Amino acid sequence: MMTEGTYPCGFGGVSVWCDQLIRGMPGYDFHLVAIVATEAEQVVWTLPGNVTSVERVLLWGAPPPGPAAGRRPGLPLRLLRQLIDVLLDSPWRAQPLFADTLRELFDYAQHGNLSTGLASEKAVRLLSDAWRARWQDPVQPAPTLHDAVTALQLLDHSLRPLSHRPVPADVGHAVTNGLGVLPALAAKWQHGVPMLVTEHGVYLREQYLQHRKGPYRWPVKAFHLGFMRRLCALGYSEAETITPGNVYNRRWEERLGAAPRRIRTVYNGVDPANFPALDGEPEAPTISWVGRVDPIKDLETLLRAFALVSRELPGARLRLFGVPPKGRESYLQRCRALAADLGITAVATFEGRVENIRDAYDAGSIFVLSSVSEGFPYSLIEAMTCGRTCVATDVGGVTEAVGDTGLVVPPRSPARMAEACLTLLRDDGLRHRLGAAARARALENFTVDSAISTFDEIYSFLGSGRPLLIPAPPADEQPGDLLPGSAAG
Repeated sequence: MMTEGTYPCGFGGVSVWCDQLIRGMPGYDFHLVAIVATEAEQVVWTLPGNVTSVERVLLWGAPPPGPAAGRRPGLPLRLLRQLIDVLLDSPWRAQPLFADTLRELFDYAQHGNLSTGLASEKAVRLLSDAWRARWQDPVQPAPTLHDAVTALQLLDHSLRPLSHRPVPADVGHAVTNGLGVLPALAAKWQHGVPMLVTEHGVYLREQYLQHRKGPYRWPVKAFHLGFMRRLCALGYSEAETITPGNVYNRRWEERLGAAPRRIRTVYNGVDPANFPALDGEPEAPTISWVGRVDPIKDLETLLRAFALVSRELPGARLRLFGVPPKGRESYLQRCRALAADLGITAVATFEGRVENIRDAYDAGSIFVLSSVSEGFPYSLIEAMTCGRTCVATDVGGVTEAVGDTGLVVPPRSPARMAEACLTLLRDDGLRHRLGAAARARALENFTVDSAISTFDEIYSFLGSGRPLLIPAPPADEQPGDLLPGSAAG
């Protein structure tokens, strides 16, 4: 199983999913290949007995060890030029050559030093010259040498998984696209291991969102995003089976070239025994949130929405549970500063990581999800299983999860979010009816047993070399026969 920034070195919904799947399939042995940013990211989960080994692949820090310096062949100039040309060409023309180029880079990285080759003076000059030859904008200045150095540094760190030895296995399960499929591709090329790709969010879409406010100049962003787009498309084309966590992901995947006959939607599931129905509510009208404190969760919109709620309902409270990933503590400080600016620090509290996540849902009268990007969020279906009514942003598979049991609002819209929260907090009858309906929907459609059974079947077929027959999805591919989420306001 291949991961990036999640299990077993991080917390969050994807990590929960991985742990559930592994524990639910004790008849399979798992070797984990965890792509992490730095050495500081250690294993934080207590691993089940069927995890036989863990390998961490570092993207930053010292490059992977290779052959002795005197025995390292240099990165061929032809391959370097081919790599740069394929990344600067239009995606539809370059995609077939990109696959061949990446395979050659993998072969080289197994016995040479790819990092040294990409940091060389000839690599910088080749990219700089290629950029200038293609630059046609009479207004914007052409990319600089500094841009070329930066772009190649990003590419070097992104390609570091290719320098690690591939793992022989019966199935290579990449629990992401993008960089997470590099070890799976390597295992397929070296050992013929069939690939399975599961996306909880749309990897490429999230790359575009993250680069919006990134520190790099546009030529660097375009170069790196071009690489990511080609890599994601290759992940789809090389996978024997693709298992998006929702129909929203499936549509993106098909748009990016995934063959519909290879796609099988598998919804996340929770163990109902861990999330029994909650009894009662807080005395004060309370909104709860739980998750990773990260810009993609857009807590700033939630704080602004709550400031509006607090004006209309002075006794209301907001309780936020979760911690930032390592290296992103500044976002938590930004959110605390915003709460102070909005004058809500006395009633909006940041309470850190909660030991039992059910306590986070018990803390609120309603649960709110404010993200700008999601797959099929665990926090949402956990809250629903507990019988909490949800207000959630219309991203990813949220409307598929909520159905007509909660209120769905546009992302980055504090006024609409506040309006939905006030509607539920002021109407006890509506809130309780929707909470009961949410629990019934979750128990019918989103249990962990169903998801594990599906992956057991997929592993069995792929591991034995048999073709997996994927039935055609229904027209709307909605679980059950409930309607899509209702928009508030």
